[in-house]
Amino acid sequence: MELLEILECSPPLAREPLSAEQAAGVARVFKALGDPVRLRILSIVASRAGGEVCVCDITDAFELSQPTISHHLKVLKDVGLLTSERRASWVYYRLVPETLGELSALLTVPATV
Repeated sequence: MELLEILECSPPLAREPLSAEQAAGVARVFKALGDPVRLRILSIVASRAGGEVCVCDITDAFELSQPTISHHLKVLKDVGLLTSERRASWVYYRLVPETLGELSALLTVPATV
């Protein structure tokens, strides 16, 4: 089952417990977000006007090697938080708003809790 499908099928945590499969899928996303570099990359992409960032701009924001940045971008893409598009020799990254929306819905706490 795809991660976005798992998130879409997951009830808010305060309403009912997650199944083992749902918990494993959601944990992959939180594990990806648990790394400070990946969290910063996501923040850079999310805050960019126009909603996309060239990999060259992401790499310039860190004192890390290009292969390390590429690894972090791959992890974020694998869990469905980012998508990419190659244009000539550069790759541009964009958020996947549906995944962030589903994560947000999962963590929503009703006012009565």
